[in-house]
Amino acid sequence: MFQVWSNNRYPRNNSCQARFHTFKTVRDTSQEQTTETMSSGRPIKCVVVGDGTVGKTCMLISYTTDSFPGEYVPTVFDNYSAPMVVDGIPVSLGLWDTAGQEDYDRLRPLSYPQTDVFLICFSVTSPSSFENVTSKWYPEIKHHCPDAPMILVGTKIDLRDDRETLTALAEQGLSAIKREQGQKLANKIRAVKYMECSALTQRGLKQVFDEAVRAVLRPEPQKRRQRRCILL
Repeated sequence: MFQVWSNNRYPRNNSCQARFHTFKTVRDTSQEQTTETMSSGRPIKCVVVGDGTVGKTCMLISYTTDSFPGEYVPTVFDNYSAPMVVDGIPVSLGLWDTAGQEDYDRLRPLSYPQTDVFLICFSVTSPSSFENVTSKWYPEIKHHCPDAPMILVGTKIDLRDDRETLTALAEQGLSAIKREQGQKLANKIRAVKYMECSALTQRGLKQVFDEAVRAVLRPEPQKRRQRRCILL
């Protein structure tokens, strides 16, 4: 069970609540998760970055509570920690939420030291957030934590087939980001993996965090260097 162990809040507009009210799929809640007491495993610090409103906090809330937030209050540096097992290996996964707005550019790196893995997020329905991966987020991470593994995550995939969303994009001469584009970008920035998920439907959600843990437990050969996070 995930436990919130620090919490600070700031106001920000977001579309999570609106998306909750338009979600028509009835989720099967009949299955109960079995919680076992296990010894605390290796601590892993996972920091989530990306533009504001790409769904970082919704993704974390949906994963840690197993439910989509109906009333969304954004958070900055909200930290979650819980024991979990991946490939038979017990770990204690710490999740660090960050603020993507420019106003927090100087504050955000304070959460980077000792980071084991980064999740760089963009919304598949926000081409600007996709472009900012290469123009802002990748350079920022490489500057502060040059050797930390990264996973590129495309969020809000439930909106990729949403007619209203696609129409709004088309009116601006834009289109949703395709999986192939995400994979190509992941290769370009040398991310360990490219993953996609929906906080609303939870499609691909668990896999994102499983792969984050695997990136630390089974690093690629070029990642087997000691990671150093630089704070300037």
